[in-house]
Amino acid sequence: MSEIRISVIDWTVLILYLGAIAAVGMIAARRIKTSGHCFLGGRRFNRWIMIGQTFGTGTHAEMPVSLAGAVYSIVASGIWFQWKNLFATPFYWLIAPLFRRFRRTTTAEVMEDRYGPWMGAIYTLFALTFFTINMGTMLKGAGKVIGQAVGGAVPVDTIVVAMTLVFVLYSFIGGLVATAWTDFIQGFLIIALSFMLIPLGWEAVGGLTAIRHTLGPDKLSLATPRGITPWFIAVLTLNGLVGIIAQPHLIAAVGTGRDEQACRTGQVYGNMLKRFCTIGWAMVGLIVAVLVARGSFGVTALADPEDAFGFGCRHLLFSGGVGLLISSILAANMAGCSAFMVDSGALFTNGFYRPYLVTGRDDRHYLRVGRVSSVLITFAAVVYAVFFIHRVLYSFLLTETMATFVGVSIYAGLIWERANRWGALAGIVAAISANFTLYGWRRQRLDAWDPAVFSIALAAGIAATVLVSLLTPPESGQRVRNFMVRVNTPSEGAEAGPLPAVADTAAAARTGRQLIVPNLLRLRAAAAGFGWRAYRVDVVGFAQAWAFVVVLVLLAWAVFHA
Repeated sequence: MSEIRISVIDWTVLILYLGAIAAVGMIAARRIKTSGHCFLGGRRFNRWIMIGQTFGTGTHAEMPVSLAGAVYSIVASGIWFQWKNLFATPFYWLIAPLFRRFRRTTTAEVMEDRYGPWMGAIYTLFALTFFTINMGTMLKGAGKVIGQAVGGAVPVDTIVVAMTLVFVLYSFIGGLVATAWTDFIQGFLIIALSFMLIPLGWEAVGGLTAIRHTLGPDKLSLATPRGITPWFIAVLTLNGLVGIIAQPHLIAAVGTGRDEQACRTGQVYGNMLKRFCTIGWAMVGLIVAVLVARGSFGVTALADPEDAFGFGCRHLLFSGGVGLLISSILAANMAGCSAFMVDSGALFTNGFYRPYLVTGRDDRHYLRVGRVSSVLITFAAVVYAVFFIHRVLYSFLLTETMATFVGVSIYAGLIWERANRWGALAGIVAAISANFTLYGWRRQRLDAWDPAVFSIALAAGIAATVLVSLLTPPESGQRVRNFMVRVNTPSEGAEAGPLPAVADTAAAARTGRQLIVPNLLRLRAAAAGFGWRAYRVDVVGFAQAWAFVVVLVLLAWAVFHA
């Protein structure tokens, strides 16, 4: 393949992008006066900013590259490699308001509220590991993609360091306000990355009729391919549902809306936007499959299927388009890394430094500590990316699975009042031990992912949580009651004053704002005589989200069968 040549226009686009993003961070910095404003943006983001923030932090540069490669290999049905969490997305509507009702800066504080201080410390250890590995993985993935795009002219590790310096600048100064606004802006660039190749490739291959003629009509079916069966998708959906609540950046990504409705809308429809972009990524894979099948540009096969996206960019983009491509890739990864950087600083400061090392200092001191610690954790991620990552996919699978095993303890604390710290710890240890032991016994990598192994490990974690909780003393009744009051009291207006001693179940039910998740084992009692209307906001939004899922599936079918 020929090497991409970076033109003056491409460099201009890239430099303008980097300058604009840095300027956004500098402007946002003028409004940062407290640690709460830095870490949670003052909980003032409207639904549009929340959608952009969720979309930006959840979309990474390797996603369009890996999906285009999958579709190139097995054609249209490869879309399920990214749509594996499509059916989990409507459930986010039910989960999102919890992140605001927790009324905490980090999930470590939530664990401490429910299970006591040392469980908060255990979670902090997991979360800092999660952030370090994920930031390193995202940086390495983007570095590899950009390195390929410029034909190897710039070393991957140099790209990793350069990206880090830019997002550290605006995140260090502007905190979550800068991160949220840059996520919103960069979201448009990610969408551009998803779709700008399609009209160019459409003309090159001659439209859908030509695609169908070249590849065959069966290759445009959405039926799941071998290896990603309905069972595989169902287990991945369960993985996403359990793990999402334990991912340490979620309070900042979801709980920072100005109200619960903004949190719900951002979490669900930010992810729906990502699912929509998946259709564009799949279409790029189809176009490249046709080009290669025809021997276009003198190429009859790709050595690596994941070269498909780079192949399309190399041969289809116009002058200046490569600059936009690289800007889009930077947008996708720096948005997520920026959010993780801010979140890690908040986690270290509020989950470890403030309660255990230095107490009673003014808020500006903790703001400085949060900023400095976030930078140090980020550079630890750079070291991990440069020296320890060999396969990007393995690192992501590892952290997602670990989040699920920790998520069991959080759901147990929400749903079951008898769950205690010993059960929560036993569940985490049992799940992780079963997972790694089974992979070791099968002589597979410890960061591999198999639905059968995952299911066994998850079952072991749930069983250990329940059994050990029943065999050990319960948590303090007051601790559990206080926690349940938090999650059962709507957050708007409640943060200005003390929480009530007892949740006003009837008031929440009367306005339809009772939540299904924390009341799953007592739905009738929590409804306070109002029936399903007590959960009206949950039920209506959940149904609407499922309607969007159906629309997306039908849209994909229509695109591939027009």
